[in-house]
Amino acid sequence: MTARHDLVIRGGLIYDGSGAEPFRADIAIDDGTITIAGQVLGDGAEELAADGLIVTPGFIDIHTHYDGQVTWSNRLNPSSEHGSTTVLMGNCGVGFAPCRPENRAALLNVMEGVEDIPQVVMSEGVPWQWESFPDYLDFLATREADVDFATQVPHAPVRVHVMGQRGVDRAQATDAELAAMSEIVAEGVRAGAFGVSTSRSAGHRSADGELAPTVTAEERELQALARGLKQAGAGVFQLLPAAHEGKDPAEEMAMVRRLVAASGGRPLSFTLLNTFQAPDNLDKTLALLSEVATEGLPIKAQVFPRGVGVLFGLDVSFHPFRFHPSYKAIEHLPLEERVARLRDPEVRRCILSETPEHNNPTYLYLVAQTGELFLLGDDPNYEPEPSHKLSALAQAKGVPVEELAYDLMLERDGRALFLLPASNYVGGSLEPVRKMLEHENALVSLGDGGAHYGMICDSSYTSFLLSYWVRDRTRGPRLPLAKAVRALTRTNAEAIGLFDRGLIAPGLKADINVIDMDRLRLRAPRMVADLPAGGRRLVQEAEGYVATIKNGIFTYRNGEHTGALPGRLLRSSALSMPPSTLEETIA
Repeated sequence: MTARHDLVIRGGLIYDGSGAEPFRADIAIDDGTITIAGQVLGDGAEELAADGLIVTPGFIDIHTHYDGQVTWSNRLNPSSEHGSTTVLMGNCGVGFAPCRPENRAALLNVMEGVEDIPQVVMSEGVPWQWESFPDYLDFLATREADVDFATQVPHAPVRVHVMGQRGVDRAQATDAELAAMSEIVAEGVRAGAFGVSTSRSAGHRSADGELAPTVTAEERELQALARGLKQAGAGVFQLLPAAHEGKDPAEEMAMVRRLVAASGGRPLSFTLLNTFQAPDNLDKTLALLSEVATEGLPIKAQVFPRGVGVLFGLDVSFHPFRFHPSYKAIEHLPLEERVARLRDPEVRRCILSETPEHNNPTYLYLVAQTGELFLLGDDPNYEPEPSHKLSALAQAKGVPVEELAYDLMLERDGRALFLLPASNYVGGSLEPVRKMLEHENALVSLGDGGAHYGMICDSSYTSFLLSYWVRDRTRGPRLPLAKAVRALTRTNAEAIGLFDRGLIAPGLKADINVIDMDRLRLRAPRMVADLPAGGRRLVQEAEGYVATIKNGIFTYRNGEHTGALPGRLLRSSALSMPPSTLEETIA
């Protein structure tokens, strides 16, 4: 009698995650593991015909902020709706552990400002059944989800846990406090955290406009975090640097090298953007990244495959008139009533005559970019022509750009969306992105799932990479599909020390996507109200995902969640790369 398998996927074109050319084969899955990738003679308890479809490993999303969402929801979407089967959270130095009860309000204030998660959502949703970081991991171990999830130790909670209000106020740490931070990081990694994260970006501010606790920390404090990795003998370091804000890339890279040395040679990745504030920094940083690659140093850049920016509109967190006094007076109204009031000529006149008022300079900067906005449209365009910018449209119509924005904002009954591609989009082109994507030390990530609920919906980057960069782009070179799949799977898995997934091969975890590449497309983002306390967030669906399989179980069929929750907390162990002598090399 022929063998019977739990699941057989038949006849798909396999892009196995290695970057090699595809091959047509069957896949057999048993007990959550791939057992055959070739010809499967036995039948399956369940079978999926994949003729005309591609089959890939499940995607590994290494830059998310599901730290809160995972405590109240079993679905880590939007990431899980776009083929991700494993996510890493705790990025950018923000999170909820460690945390004493008296520090909870401070962390919520930071999380609201940095990651655009309303405090009322977190206050009702986060259960706070922990104090130490190992306690937090133990709580997460009780959770079930539609993906596997892992986390890092975030710098801001560590700082506040050790320093109290002095940490919130960004006082410089004492030697004893630095030693305590090192121990907390080491303790967290030993308990199963995948590393430590921090942010040096001045754009990261609390809800009241103050800089996040980590932003002005001295390098010796960052080295204390790195020493925690060395003490644990494991983990990665994730950094949001200040180079994209105009800091010298050479100085930033020199600091990165010192952090790797202090960690005993642990891998480090940093966010890399191309900005109009510092347009020359991209090429300088890529050149420096090539140097460290030649030297074999474990330093990589996290890059995003489209413009990094925000969505504007009446139904989301930001629009050009969000902080105008006359708008503030009606913002509490339901959308339909607000639209009716905004169509009143006298309300329109008042709002257009005012200037925005807020104590957060980042917010004021964003709402001042009205002329740089593009209408996103129902078929979202993430590489729009410069002639479609609101400033160009207003000039062509001979009207002030603010008036045009006001009127367009009311289209689709107030649900019109604008795109502000603040980074990576230069001169109407995503060519800077191509440079980053093609670099050997690039990690495709930065989707920020679980955060920016009312202004960003970037977890769809996986679908965008495959549909736009591989298939649809006409304004420049495309990417080979095999390379794109590897970037979303094995490359990211290896970067954080996961070697049991990211490839379609016998013995590895049965995390798999079956995709109709001809039908793969993104839908327009939309608002849903499914957060605690009635909170709302942006979601963006995709067509073309025939199936997503997690641990051998269907979690999505034709874009619909099956209700299955096979995902669990992942606890790290030492990365399987040999110990480094980087301390001598870098010095």
